[in-house]
Amino acid sequence: MSVEAAARGRGDATADDATRYLTFTLNGESYALDIFHITEILEYRNLTVVPMTPDFVRGVINLRGRAVPVIDLAIRFAKGATSIARRTSIIIVHIRGMPGSGDAGAADGRGAGQDIGILVDAVSKVEAFTAEDIEPAPSFGAGIRADFISGMAKRDNDFIIVLDIDHVLSLSDMADLATAIPEES
Repeated sequence: MSVEAAARGRGDATADDATRYLTFTLNGESYALDIFHITEILEYRNLTVVPMTPDFVRGVINLRGRAVPVIDLAIRFAKGATSIARRTSIIIVHIRGMPGSGDAGAADGRGAGQDIGILVDAVSKVEAFTAEDIEPAPSFGAGIRADFISGMAKRDNDFIIVLDIDHVLSLSDMADLATAIPEES
């Protein structure tokens, strides 16, 4: 599937025009992220704690010489902290247009922005969902802020919460991170 197809609105999708999502678990619930935003998946590694950052920032990792903040989604969703276990993973997503990120983006072709790590219990698999597979986001009852959810994907007899990464990692929160986490030279 082309990047253009992935970026296109879901309303005009056909059965052959499914968007792929990375599914993962967090506190026993299933979530999904559009793979368009994901750059890589890492096994959990020790984090360097940075003082005076928001509670949901567990620390930073060294990713090819750059300090990348790692966000604990469980804390971000007010569901306690993620317990580190054998399958704990860090999903690296690229957020574009980060104010103060200083990333020209010319080297990797992704454009200006910042890489952010997301700490999750376990990564499951990549699944394709069409527009017909995704229900509108509920206004209540999902256990996390409604603006964090872009929809509910139907799978078998259950739902997977499809996250809106732009709201989960909002520009104002991430701008605070860009100033709190020093650039490595």
